[in-house]
Amino acid sequence: MRVADTGEGLLTTGEAAALLGVSRQHVVDLCTEGQLPHSWAGKHRRLRQRDVETLAEGNRRMTRDQVRSMLLAHAVAGHVATDPDGTRAIARANLQRMFEATPRGGARVWLQEWARLLDGPLLDLLATLTSPTLRSRELRQNSPFAGVLTEAERLTALATADAARTR
Repeated sequence: MRVADTGEGLLTTGEAAALLGVSRQHVVDLCTEGQLPHSWAGKHRRLRQRDVETLAEGNRRMTRDQVRSMLLAHAVAGHVATDPDGTRAIARANLQRMFEATPRGGARVWLQEWARLLDGPLLDLLATLTSPTLRSRELRQNSPFAGVLTEAERLTALATADAARTR
């Protein structure tokens, strides 16, 4: 899709990525797939700010799976808050196995981001786990926190997600 250059606010793919809370490559992919209209300035894509903001508005609505994932992450965040060292140790071990099973590709970028978060400030990790942003939603699709929750905790979080959907 091509957009007319009307002189209104045009963004680079990097600026659009920052606004959406996603990687620049994800914005390029959205453009390539025709989901985000763009124009060209030489060899560089330019996007209308209002198109990016419209996409951002739509991204605020979460799917059923994203709601479930976020509520599971909230339960995990409780463990991170009460036992940061133990929970991070489990996540690091899982992350190592995930790196070994994922030699390259898009998922590897998210795994690298998890590694950075696990080694960074605790509040950054907690904020990412519990955030509704598109970036956090994508990160949670490659979560290294398997085994942190007991089966009862996991089922309770899923039941909460299902109940929230029916309200």
